[in-house]
Amino acid sequence: MTHEAPAIFVALEQSGFAATIRQSPWLYPAANVGHILSLALFAGAIAVVDVRLLGGLSATAPAPLLARARNFAVAALAGMAITGGILFSAEASHLALNPVFQLKAILVAAGLINVAVYQFWAKPAVEHLAPGASTPARAKVTGALSLIIWIAVAACGRSIAYF
Repeated sequence: MTHEAPAIFVALEQSGFAATIRQSPWLYPAANVGHILSLALFAGAIAVVDVRLLGGLSATAPAPLLARARNFAVAALAGMAITGGILFSAEASHLALNPVFQLKAILVAAGLINVAVYQFWAKPAVEHLAPGASTPARAKVTGALSLIIWIAVAACGRSIAYF
């Protein structure tokens, strides 16, 4: 299958870096564990953000809660990007052609676009809300989309091995 993959992915997979990952008895497993731990932290942080945007946890002012959860989400996303890059490099030519991996990549992009939509469209309506105030509909939309998208990303990530 490697002959069908774009040359850049074949070159990555054949690099010394990727060979080291594949040949090490602990690098690939450590990256896999790190990816799962980052996913758990990301899922928890995103759940807090999205539940608050959907109107839950309304006894808390949204701005400080969302800011703190966002910091955890950003750190976890960075962890997933680093560990995911390590995992990807070991099997780049296969993964580049995997339809579930391709769907995961599209969904990650959609999730990041949703973050931008929240930042520029919904956040201004949320950041000054008092505890107990009703969450604006546009914030609820971005929160609901976020939950759906990131759950789908995780499902795709766990399903890659089967395709």
